[in-house]
Amino acid sequence: MTRREFIRNTSIAASALLVPSVTLGAESAFPIVRVASAKRKFKSAAVERTIERVRSSIGNQEIGWMFENCFPNTLDTTADFGTVDGRPDTYVITGDIDAMWLRDSSAQVWPYLPLLKEDADLRQLIAGVINRQTRCILKDPYANAFYKDASKVSEWSSDLTDMKPGVHERKWEIDSLCYPIRLAYGYWKETGDTAPFDSNWRDAIALIRKTFQEQQRKNGRGPYHFMRKTQTQTDTVPGAGYGNPAKPVGMIFSMFRPSDDATIFPFLVPSNFFAVVSLRQAAEMLEQIAKDADLAKQCRALADEVEQALRAYAIVEHPIAGRVYAYEVDAFGNYYCTDDGNVPSLLSLPYLGAKKSSDEIYQRTRRMLLSDKNPYYCHGTAASGLGGPHVGMNMIWPLGVIMQGLTSNNDREIKECLITLQRTHAGTGFIHEAFNKDDPKKFTRAWFAWANTIFGEFVLKTFNERPLLLS
Repeated sequence: MTRREFIRNTSIAASALLVPSVTLGAESAFPIVRVASAKRKFKSAAVERTIERVRSSIGNQEIGWMFENCFPNTLDTTADFGTVDGRPDTYVITGDIDAMWLRDSSAQVWPYLPLLKEDADLRQLIAGVINRQTRCILKDPYANAFYKDASKVSEWSSDLTDMKPGVHERKWEIDSLCYPIRLAYGYWKETGDTAPFDSNWRDAIALIRKTFQEQQRKNGRGPYHFMRKTQTQTDTVPGAGYGNPAKPVGMIFSMFRPSDDATIFPFLVPSNFFAVVSLRQAAEMLEQIAKDADLAKQCRALADEVEQALRAYAIVEHPIAGRVYAYEVDAFGNYYCTDDGNVPSLLSLPYLGAKKSSDEIYQRTRRMLLSDKNPYYCHGTAASGLGGPHVGMNMIWPLGVIMQGLTSNNDREIKECLITLQRTHAGTGFIHEAFNKDDPKKFTRAWFAWANTIFGEFVLKTFNERPLLLS
């Protein structure tokens, strides 16, 4: 069974799990679909206060209802908190798959960071995510998803790669190593707490730098290869598992996109931008916390090298849009101009701190991506938005709509993104992986905690900065 088949077959069951009963609130026309309090996996007083503050203050009751359902969804349904060797430990599943993606788990808890100063328990939960991610990276820096049970054998154990017990999937994605750094850096900046950043964390950062350097492939193809016996082309890697050829110019090869789909050209531009940001954040932490100036210097040097290669090869001349950032390149002159609804994406570069939203090339790229010049931009009778090959044509990713809103400075555009999300939740009160551009009731993944929580982040950002848009 492929991952897509698994998701499709379990979508209805997951929806039933998340919505055990539908009853009407005493003062609301919207049904109660959030998991009952007694069944929530983790509770945060700060999150509950935030929900109450937003719901009681905004005029758009439906978005308020969706916020109450979505913002706490990671805590309600996916966070398994405990201790390992006396230290906080948090295993966070993505939703309908019992595995912890380094990317998803980081992104799922990211919106809670501003609340850590007022909630010690929530702070421990996120410290636990950092601790577990450190162990995962040390187990295998090329893996993207892991099990809680370190001895569990994956359903993908037949993949032609170096699979280990405890690893769910071993798709090499640059962003899988960037997201844990982003979370660690954000946690440190919010709290000042250095407890998670011990010698093991320092060793994990050293391994990340080593892995990035290996995948520059300046001295051979490196140790990673991957193939899968599958009928889905994007689930396996060409070139005997090493990917299509690219010229080793300093950028980092990525065999997969953040959507878990194989790349066409191995230099995935948004992920390389993300790596530059992450390496510099790691360097700052290494200097100030680990007191490791040598490793910090190595991280900065690698970031500078990747950034220089991006300046030389990531900007291309689109025949209609002009000078834009390509999505993928091979440094031989070939490139692909599109974007993916997942993150990191070209659209998300300001959100990740990789580019200022005022950057001229970014703005030109953005206009191209949000138009019919992008082969995976969908125009439908129900909505318009970014899609991608992961779930096929004519399917819009709410993550893309949310990211469009999070990176916009235009009130009208932000409002349109909010209304699009309000119109397309198919009556469930939750955000999905993707939906049909003409019929939102045709959607994938009824239980996708990342999309839910980042929707909460979008609403909260709007509430804090542009509350009138929620009237």
